[in-house]
Amino acid sequence: MKKRRNWIKVVFILALLVVALLVDWPGKGIHLQFKPLKVDWKAPDFKIKEGLDLQGGTRIVYSADLSKTEGDKKKDAMESLKKVIENRINAFGVSEPVIQTTKLGSEDRLVVELPGVKDVQEAMDLMGKTAELEFKEIGTDPSGMPQGFGLTGKDLKKATQSFDQNTNEPNVSIEFSPDGAKKFEEATARNVGKPIYIILDGIPISSPNVNEKISGGKAVITGQFDIKEAKNLAIQLNAGALPVPVKIIEQKTVVATLGQEAIKKSIFAGVIGVVLVMLFMALYYRLPGILADIALVLYTIFVLALFKIIGITVTLAGVAAFVLSIGMAVDANVLIFERMKEEMKHGKSLQGAVEAGFKRAWTSIRDSNLASIITASILFLFGSGIIRGFAVVLIIGVLVSMFTAVNVTRTMLRITVKKKIFQKPFMYFGAQKETDK
Repeated sequence: MKKRRNWIKVVFILALLVVALLVDWPGKGIHLQFKPLKVDWKAPDFKIKEGLDLQGGTRIVYSADLSKTEGDKKKDAMESLKKVIENRINAFGVSEPVIQTTKLGSEDRLVVELPGVKDVQEAMDLMGKTAELEFKEIGTDPSGMPQGFGLTGKDLKKATQSFDQNTNEPNVSIEFSPDGAKKFEEATARNVGKPIYIILDGIPISSPNVNEKISGGKAVITGQFDIKEAKNLAIQLNAGALPVPVKIIEQKTVVATLGQEAIKKSIFAGVIGVVLVMLFMALYYRLPGILADIALVLYTIFVLALFKIIGITVTLAGVAAFVLSIGMAVDANVLIFERMKEEMKHGKSLQGAVEAGFKRAWTSIRDSNLASIITASILFLFGSGIIRGFAVVLIIGVLVSMFTAVNVTRTMLRITVKKKIFQKPFMYFGAQKETDK
């Protein structure tokens, strides 16, 4: 029964390995054709997402003016600012942006990192504009200046970039909320033959004449727009106005080649470290060490596959966490093998030592890894940016290392120790000589 269970685990591990290799395979996935069955299958193309420090991009730091915001509402204002900026960036199409609020002394800041962004100025213009939309009419004021009638960007339901049907000029179609539609209908009814002024950030951008009362809550903003300007205006209006004034205090472009050079050095260092560890395990622990090395290779394949499937954005900190988790995976095997040596010294057979070694080392492995997961979870909950990325990678690494140490290594050992060819004393620590004394 136990033998059957071991082989079931082997089949399960091999199935996981096949899936992981399909995910890890570089390029555009694997293409398989089975002509007799008329099956044409292509593996999905999973890619590792690179962070700002690896892919390159832009880092922008904003200073928020909260002088007119009450003390107990400042935190809410910053969160609102973060949300508006995030909405604009998502609509802009930037993948995996990092947006976080921070404080330096009495100054409130918003840090925005945009991996892969080429047109820095366009991104800055999109995020930094307040997009305060107002509608005004000619009032009864002696100055003759246009007066607002309560219709603003807050009454918008949605805005979309469109084209004028006659001139094919880019414009922005807007749709008001029910309350805004009522305001707009009343304003157009009393201004037939007169202009309605559309004001963006205090600047008139359009003043169309009203030919008739407009019902239905729809209108068009026209102006001297090109397609990109009209699209960005629609994004800004949909995201809403910035709740507080902001100004750029830092703008830094990270060159992609620097990130690639850094990751090459990190990978090189990691490979050297892993090779040295694998040599140590094989030479010191012999056959169990070789099996642990095989489990370590599987661990690396599984973790990389999870990075791609989950969509982890890898930064240099994430690479460091990955290398650290490899060391932790080896550490679990060291605990198990040292416990096996103790059991063999006390006269237990190879099979008995394997079972007792895993059973008695499990509590130490469980507690040490649980402590690491708790620590990484705290970093994730209270950290930000690359700290959270480090924590996520570490948690994944610890969980997979527990699986490979307790399941993969143990399953391989259970199978090998039952084979006569693998029962030679010199294959296991050299501890059996002491047992015969």
